[in-house]
Amino acid sequence: MKIELEKVQTDAAPRAIGPYSQAIRCEDWVFVSGQIPLDPATGILVGGDFAQQVGRVLENIDAVLRAAGCGRANVVKTTAYLTDLGRFAEFNEIYATFFGHHRPARAVVGVAALPRGAQVEVEAVAVR
Repeated sequence: MKIELEKVQTDAAPRAIGPYSQAIRCEDWVFVSGQIPLDPATGILVGGDFAQQVGRVLENIDAVLRAAGCGRANVVKTTAYLTDLGRFAEFNEIYATFFGHHRPARAVVGVAALPRGAQVEVEAVAVR
């Protein structure tokens, strides 16, 4: 059985900064690569404010999901990487607002550093 993998690409989210795709669609599944808080128009990291960075990351994920033919209500799992787990509660508030009543499975991981000095990165898996 041959499985087709389709690359998902949108200008509404930052271009990949390495050898990967914004997302891959495999049948009904969508695997969104880790998004850091890059402005899609400039490719530059948004300001140093943590809340701004989390918001930009979630907006980037939303744009990739839309390009893949689904939305945040289709997300089944996320993984978040934070450089400061002391911001966990603040992250939760922004994340909860973004997803509303939808509650995907999730893991949050503390890391020493992220690309381009980002404070947060989030990846997602969705089903269409």
